[in-house]
Amino acid sequence: MYSVPSDDMAQFFLQRGFGGRVGFGERPAVLVIDYFRAFTDPSLPLGANLDREIEATRALLATARAAAVPIIYTVVYYEEKDLGDAGLWVRKMAGSATLLPGTPQVELDPRLERRPDEIVLLKKYASAFFGTDLVSRLNTRGVDTLLLAGCTTSGCVRATAVDGLQYGYHVIVVEEAVGDRAELAHQQSLFDLDAKYADVVSLADTVGYLERLRAPAAAPA
Repeated sequence: MYSVPSDDMAQFFLQRGFGGRVGFGERPAVLVIDYFRAFTDPSLPLGANLDREIEATRALLATARAAAVPIIYTVVYYEEKDLGDAGLWVRKMAGSATLLPGTPQVELDPRLERRPDEIVLLKKYASAFFGTDLVSRLNTRGVDTLLLAGCTTSGCVRATAVDGLQYGYHVIVVEEAVGDRAELAHQQSLFDLDAKYADVVSLADTVGYLERLRAPAAAPA
């Protein structure tokens, strides 16, 4: 389980009613946030070593595929020559200028083994909801639960989780499948997300949930 800032801080939040459970819903989708080469190759300006998190995500994806659960990946790249579609964000993250369409940097990490029927969604900013048609895609499929993997925990994962809750989805952050460039930011964000915006759930518990969904469909008539 992730680290909390201190026992006193954990008790402070608990006593005031933070950290309630939204729980799993009935129709999940897996949302893999920004596991593309620019972020998963530590030799690149925006990259970090996320090998363990990728392996956990592979396990999540395998179970989701077996249960016929929708899978959506997000990528980020900017199409305007002056990076106008990056807005002011490029001033905060100069490495964003490397996120150009058609370059290897914006390809999904091949270890995910994305299948042709799995959606790739282009976003420009932190949240997978901002400026995209994600809500329509989820609603069309009757999705009520988002299983989040990806990076970074303190950035795009957090922003997506907050928006997901605000749009009325059960948001589940799969603990081992999310990562960050900085461990302190990762741990603090997991604590904050679990306190206010999402359930931070282990990979094992999430896999168990998906397997229970699969069981009725797999049972003989």
